[in-house]
Amino acid sequence: MSDPVGAIGIQADLATFSAFGCHGLSVTTGLLISDTARVEDVQAVDPDWVSDQARVLLEDMSVAAIKIGALGSVENVTAIAEIVSDYPNVPLILDPFISALPEQGMDDEDILTAVRQLLIPQTTLLVLSPVELERLAETWRDADPDDTLQNDVDYLVALGCEYVLVTGMPADASKSGTGEGKLRANTLFGEDGVVRHDEWQHLPGIFNGAGSTLSAAATALLALAENEDDVPQVVVAAQEFTAGALAHAQRHGMGKLVPNRLFRQQRQRGAQ
Repeated sequence: MSDPVGAIGIQADLATFSAFGCHGLSVTTGLLISDTARVEDVQAVDPDWVSDQARVLLEDMSVAAIKIGALGSVENVTAIAEIVSDYPNVPLILDPFISALPEQGMDDEDILTAVRQLLIPQTTLLVLSPVELERLAETWRDADPDDTLQNDVDYLVALGCEYVLVTGMPADASKSGTGEGKLRANTLFGEDGVVRHDEWQHLPGIFNGAGSTLSAAATALLALAENEDDVPQVVVAAQEFTAGALAHAQRHGMGKLVPNRLFRQQRQRGAQ
């Protein structure tokens, strides 16, 4: 998605890639009408245009990692799934939810089902919140009191997804406290269950783009990594980068804070 503000979507991802010294390529799946407070509307790009953008780039250049964000339509999911299937050895990071986007109507369920069926089996790292995981799980299970987050993650891993990172969960109540200083936890799951469980201080303020910063940082770090076995270490480093971007977030308008993806470069210039 192309976000005029640069808080989410392609513009934000390119800034994150640049912060790690990576050259990012971009394929636009949708256009947003937005400001720092809200996204007012979304226009999905024609799937033929999506496919042609990607094919032309990939025939010209090699890529070290692929990130997929919001997709806009079932047709776009299908087109992208076909493309990435031709690159099975390239790590795929999937972050299909953007909470700032307005509801996509009756197509929403179909998009999620297509993502589950076509993209998740090809995914190296899936990034989503507990609410997003619950929404995705509605496409395969009935309401059942025995259904748990772990069961949902196990289902996704069984589909072929190598790692699932569930973000923004409440941390241990005995340690987290209340108010602005409370903790939030990000848990990385793999084939053998919990791989990592990291807790972070919850920062005050309302941010637009925290999740996409995390997934973009993971994409850049995986592109730089020697092999996909580095995913747990990549997730730690991506979380550290995101925490710094949020700590240095900027208020460009009258709405939400925007993560500062270039905080390290600005800090280095200030120290010179």
